[in-house]
Amino acid sequence: MAASAPTKPTACLALADGTVFYGTGFGATGEAVAELCFNTAMTGYQEIMTDPSYAGQIVTFTFPHIGNTGVTPEDDETADPVAAGMVVKWDPTLASNWRATEELKDWLKRTGRIAIGGVDTRRLTRAIRQQGAPHVALAHDPDGNFDVKALVAKARDWAGLEGMDLAKEVTCAQSYRWDEMRWAWPDGYPRQEAPKHKVVAIDYGAKRNILRCLASAGCDVTVLPATATAEEVLAHNPDGVFLSNGPGDPAATGEYAVPMIQEVLKAELPIFGICLGHQMLALALGAKTVKMNHGHHGANHPVKEHATGKVEITSMNHGFAVDAQTLPDGVEETHVSLFDGSNCGIRVSGRPVFSVQHHPEASPGPQDSFYLFERFAEAMAERETA
Repeated sequence: MAASAPTKPTACLALADGTVFYGTGFGATGEAVAELCFNTAMTGYQEIMTDPSYAGQIVTFTFPHIGNTGVTPEDDETADPVAAGMVVKWDPTLASNWRATEELKDWLKRTGRIAIGGVDTRRLTRAIRQQGAPHVALAHDPDGNFDVKALVAKARDWAGLEGMDLAKEVTCAQSYRWDEMRWAWPDGYPRQEAPKHKVVAIDYGAKRNILRCLASAGCDVTVLPATATAEEVLAHNPDGVFLSNGPGDPAATGEYAVPMIQEVLKAELPIFGICLGHQMLALALGAKTVKMNHGHHGANHPVKEHATGKVEITSMNHGFAVDAQTLPDGVEETHVSLFDGSNCGIRVSGRPVFSVQHHPEASPGPQDSFYLFERFAEAMAERETA
C-alpha cells in the first residue's frame, strides 16, 4: 500500500520575531493581525471569545479540549466574537452538550473569526511568558498558500495595544436599559421586576454577565456609551455609577473617561469599577497604569483581600495594571494578586468608591466574589437612608 501524502497545513501563525507555527485552519478564512495572549481557563471559551476586553487580541487556549461543548447564544458576553482569532492544541471535536445549538467551527466561520488547530500551545505559551505578548499575524487558507515573509512583516508593522483606545470600538452606539438577571435552573435568565437602586453603567466593553449581576443585586441598570459626559450620567439621577470592563490602553481611554469620572466623583455617589473600569477609576484618582509583560488571562487566579485575609479564586483578563506605587493619599489598595503581587483592587478611604481588577461575575470560585455586587448595592442603600 502506498504511503498517503502528507497533509498540507491550512493555517499559519507568524510572530513578529520570525517564529512561525503551522496547523489546521478552521472558522473563517483570511488574515488577522493582533497581540497574542494565552488563557489558562478550562471552560468558557465562548465567553472568552465574546468578551469585548479581548479586542485586538488572538487567544491561545492552554486547555486542549476546546469545542467539545459547542456554543449557545445564552453564553455570549456580547452579540458576536470580539477576539481576533483562536489558537488551540487539537482540532475542535464535535459538540457534546445538551445546551449546544451550534458547532464551534461553524460559529467562528459565520462570525468571521479565524482559528488554527494542531499547534504546540505549550511551546507557544512558554514563549509568551518569557518574551512578552508578541504581535502576530494569523492566516487561514484552505489551499495552504502563505506568504510567510509578508505575514511576519505585518506582525512587525502592527502598532500594538499601547496607546490604542479600543473602548470606542466596542461600546454601545446608544443608551439602553438592562433588567436580565443571572442564569438559574430551570428557567434560564429571569427579569428584575422589583429593582431598588438606579444605576448608570458606563460601557467600555461591558460583559452581559456583569450587567446581569447588577440586576440580580437589585439594580435598575441604564447603560451609557463610553464617551458619555458627566452631565449625561448625572441627568439620570442615579443612586450609583458602574464602570465596566473593556479593551485597549487605559491611558488612551482615559483621555475622555477620566474627566467624566472626576466630575461624577464630586457628586458623592457610590462608584464601582471592574477591569478597565478599575483602571479608569485609578487614573481619575491620580494613579498610573503600566503595560504588563504577558498579562493575566485565566480562571484560576488567587486574589487576596487585605481587610479580611480572604483569598478568592478569580477570573482575569487584562494586559495593563494599576501601579500600586502611584496610588495617592486617601486611596487604599484592597486586593492583591498572589501570583505576582500586582494590584487587584482599590477604594477611596471613607467613601463608597471602589474597584477591582478581576471579574467577579465570571464565577470561577464560583461565587467567591459576588459580594462585590452586594457591597455596591449596600452602599447605595446606605446613601438612600442617610
